Amino acid sequence: MKLHPPLVHGDDKINRDILRPLFETSWRWWALFGLCLTGFGAGFVTWMWMLGAGMWVTGLHRPVMWGVFIANFVFWVGLSHSGTLISAILRLAKADWRRPITRAAEAMTVFTVLMAAQFPLIHLGRTWFFYYIIPYVNQREMWGNFRSPLAWDLMAILTYLSGSLIYLYLPTVPDFAIARDYATTPVRKKLFTMLALGWRGTRKEWHRMNLAILMLAVLVLPVAVSVHTIVSWDFAMALAPQWHTTIFGPYFVLGAIYSGMALVVTLTVLIRWAFKWEDYITPFHLDKLSKIMLVAAILWTYLWCGDYLITWYGRLPEEKVILDIKNGGAYFWHQLTMMLANTIVAIPMLAFKKVRTSPWALLFLTVFINVGMWLERYLIAVPTLVQKGPAYTWTTYSPTWVELMMSIYPFAGFVMLYVLFVKMAPFISIWEIREDRVAEAYKTMGQAKLRAIVAE
Repeated sequence: MKLHPPLVHGDDKINRDILRPLFETSWRWWALFGLCLTGFGAGFVTWMWMLGAGMWVTGLHRPVMWGVFIANFVFWVGLSHSGTLISAILRLAKADWRRPITRAAEAMTVFTVLMAAQFPLIHLGRTWFFYYIIPYVNQREMWGNFRSPLAWDLMAILTYLSGSLIYLYLPTVPDFAIARDYATTPVRKKLFTMLALGWRGTRKEWHRMNLAILMLAVLVLPVAVSVHTIVSWDFAMALAPQWHTTIFGPYFVLGAIYSGMALVVTLTVLIRWAFKWEDYITPFHLDKLSKIMLVAAILWTYLWCGDYLITWYGRLPEEKVILDIKNGGAYFWHQLTMMLANTIVAIPMLAFKKVRTSPWALLFLTVFINVGMWLERYLIAVPTLVQKGPAYTWTTYSPTWVELMMSIYPFAGFVMLYVLFVKMAPFISIWEIREDRVAEAYKTMGQAKLRAIVAE
């Protein structure tokens, strides 16, 4: 379907470039969507089969009751952090370079939280009893167990999801109004009219929207930080070796920002390439994002080293056992890969501007970083449970194909929702790009030539 801009907006290149994915669909989009739908469907069928067969089909057993499922949960909650958090910080700091990438980051937050929200339900085993973790009044006067991490996770995720949805939708309203005026079919026209909420672009509407976005940005910051702090309490509140530590709060938050920033860069590079948006997402933007990621990498490494040194120096017998299997035992290669991805390779590479401004170098690096961050979550959850308590209770843990499928399931679901979002909403904020665009000209005043900045 060809894009026919109306006279009210004129033949504007920005509108046409950014709205094109909404109105033109290639076979590549259908192929990617079909592949993701297949992976998501296979994962969902596996989940339903696991519900009928029981948790014995996984590698979970006493005392290892947390495995790949909990690693996936922490990983996907962590990925959600950088989207809304970084967007809010950059808005409050009035960093104008944020404009082309904020919507990609905010959409990432919503979809990763949706994926993470399913894992407490998966981990229940008997998912049909999920209502026990919801704090609601009932006739039997039975309340949920507020000491359960499942209840904490549910409240944290629901709060973050609702705030992130509003924060994503509100700045999109003016762009839906532009898409409404460009739509040529009745169905699209009705859909975008409904989503635009009658937006007319008056001075009053702009003032109220900007004020609302500013208020949400302030409110979403403590919510974002508290969510992953609460997730860290799932481990820190347990009297288990290498879990019961006060450093887990900031350590988890920084790890979440690090992995989330890596995913933002991955998505930005892929979207830039797929839609040929080199004019809007430039090496300058990639460089800025990479600098934030470099700071996050250094701070995460500092906290990881701090946690490691405290454990090593303390030499508590129950913690030394777990440290040994990470340093030279069954989990040595997991830990080596994690440190290569997150520190040894990432920090030196991000220190060079050539890497920070190279899209394909960043794509490789950010994918590698998130492989390392997933392994970090796995190494937090599994080794402690494998050798916890007296030696006669020690065991091993190996994930089964069921857990592998349940790891593919959220990844396929996330990509599927993301490509759907590309077809439903302008992926780059049109009004913010237009607001930022300026025309540079030189005006002659007497014998001098002065540069004049004129808003487009």
